[in-house]
Amino acid sequence: MLTQLAQASMGFVDTLIAGQYSTLDLAAVALGSSIWLPIFLAATGILMATTPLVAFAMGSERSDKVLSIFRQGIWVALTLGIVSVFLLNSTTWILEFMKVEPHLAAKTQAYLHAISWGFPALMLYQLFRSYFEGLGKTRPAMHIAFAALLLNIPLNYIFVFGKLGMPELGAAGCGWASALVMWLMLICGWLALKHKPQLKLPHATTARWLDIAALFNYLKLGVPMGFAILIETSMFSVIALLLAPLGTVIVAAHQITMTFTGLIFMIPLSIAMACTIRIGQLSGAAKPHDAWFSAKIGVLITSSIAVFTSIAIWLLASQIAQIFTTEKNLIELAANLLLIAALFGISDALQVTAAGALRGYKDTSIPLLIVFIAYWGIGLPLGYILGLTDWLTPAMGAAGFWYGLVIGLSVSAVLLLIRLRRVAKQSCR
Repeated sequence: MLTQLAQASMGFVDTLIAGQYSTLDLAAVALGSSIWLPIFLAATGILMATTPLVAFAMGSERSDKVLSIFRQGIWVALTLGIVSVFLLNSTTWILEFMKVEPHLAAKTQAYLHAISWGFPALMLYQLFRSYFEGLGKTRPAMHIAFAALLLNIPLNYIFVFGKLGMPELGAAGCGWASALVMWLMLICGWLALKHKPQLKLPHATTARWLDIAALFNYLKLGVPMGFAILIETSMFSVIALLLAPLGTVIVAAHQITMTFTGLIFMIPLSIAMACTIRIGQLSGAAKPHDAWFSAKIGVLITSSIAVFTSIAIWLLASQIAQIFTTEKNLIELAANLLLIAALFGISDALQVTAAGALRGYKDTSIPLLIVFIAYWGIGLPLGYILGLTDWLTPAMGAAGFWYGLVIGLSVSAVLLLIRLRRVAKQSCR
């Protein structure tokens, strides 16, 4: 949980410092994040296959398989890193298609160009982290995340505002600061792998650098996970792009809401990741009843926390918005969006926990279908109708999209919980 909060806080810092610099730069970071974040999370989803595979291997006392899993992950991580650099430097057509204002588009492209150079390092680090967590060793990633956060704050300030002799880069400065931090995270992960005995890769003479069968098994589990995460996150990003023609204030308000709720979302996400590890290890150890018990405890914990955080957001919406900006109209709009966002906190927590538990059971294909139906079949179309058309109500703008999210997430939560119960019960027979 601390690791996830620290990593999400880096995006929080980007948004906060860009907002203090100017609303235009905040909007550029918002649009840029709506493009790079789905790419990052989809790639991370694929690499997260490392966690249940390693956990299952360790639970079944087959440490000889761990080295092979890690080596196949290196090929996947390198490929994803290179592809990410290319994609993030080829976004001009997206901004033109969405009719983004030229000066905002230029700042967004500069931000994406800068952050893209950190992606090869970030992909490799995510592999290291997933391997550590598959072993059940979560502290190294926590230490690295906090070190990265502490470094990200001054670097953002220096690059954005042009301190210590650096040029004043605005939104692009956030990108360069983040890219530098990503490389330092990789270095720290590599040092932990080499020098911490409990993290060292087991020796296995049968593990090949390129094992087609093992690679296929890795991708068979990871690709549906990556697509499921992409479907979810791309919906949020498409909303930001659809809102772009409505002006920088609306985009900035959406980004403030996304940033804060995304930070809170790290809490249930961390519990979901713990469920993946525990269920993977217990399934590998042939303890299905204990695995099902862990899943139920995970759902109970996240739903309890979500009730508390949703109430807090509802009561403190205006104060939260004031953290990011001093512009009154932006504060008012962001506060209204936060009130709506508070409604789906419980559903969001339940669906991510159920998905995490299903990953522990190595069940990823059906959850992919569920997420697609709930988000792209229900949530986004309904949000578009409510936000940008007069079909059901007068166009509600950003608020309409957030109401669509509430319904889409609720459908996803119900269907994934039903799927989790079915898979768990089958494993206990």
